[in-house]
Amino acid sequence: MMSSPPFKYSNSVIIYPLLIVFLVWLVFWYQINIDYSIKSFGIRPYKLEGLLGIFTSPFLHADLDHLYNNSIPLLVLSLALFYFYNKIAWKVILYGILLSGFLTWLIGKSGNHIGASGLIYVLFSFIFFKGIFAKHYRLIALSLMVIFLYGSMIWYVFPIKDGMSWEGHLGGLITGLLFAFIFRKQVAKPEKYVWEQPDYNEEDDPFMKHFDENGNFIEVLPEGEPVQVSQIKEEPTINYIFKKNED
Repeated sequence: MMSSPPFKYSNSVIIYPLLIVFLVWLVFWYQINIDYSIKSFGIRPYKLEGLLGIFTSPFLHADLDHLYNNSIPLLVLSLALFYFYNKIAWKVILYGILLSGFLTWLIGKSGNHIGASGLIYVLFSFIFFKGIFAKHYRLIALSLMVIFLYGSMIWYVFPIKDGMSWEGHLGGLITGLLFAFIFRKQVAKPEKYVWEQPDYNEEDDPFMKHFDENGNFIEVLPEGEPVQVSQIKEEPTINYIFKKNED
């Protein structure tokens, strides 16, 4: 029986990314209109109290431009994550926030590191490298699309701009790369045809037996009963088209 398609649309593909972005904007509204002091709850490297910022910094932004510049890539990349990697999307997001934030705390310069860009770099890095490692044509195409849209982000993992937390970007990039190695079994595998299997024997293939040495189709085998092509295609217990890899 054919397995279910690896990429399947559901309402969560759109709802969850929109909720994430909405929550970021809601916190910014609270910061501007009610309590501006929450902006100080970012990641403060080397300080124990600064560890709290690992959880809060993705939701805090310096100003409207900072928030706007982060919102679009956050939405686009999270949409791609929830569609192509739905089973592990929340793991990538939640663990990505924790690990990239901790790396920022370890390597960052003194100051208050805030913004969702660390998470954005986690998503960018994971989607790009995972598509390459998975060797699935759709995931490779997604990787190429991501690098086309946001490839210039790679420059911002270096200290090329004052006031920018390049350490947070670098922490996110490293985290995404690590996750691309760690989450190996929970992603779609490339389709493999029956004749690509190492134990495939053409002489044992029931369908191939219906062709003579000149490639002509033989409807009735000399020693067997007639077999209709439609029966071969619809047989639920045998798949002559392809076989999924199983890890």
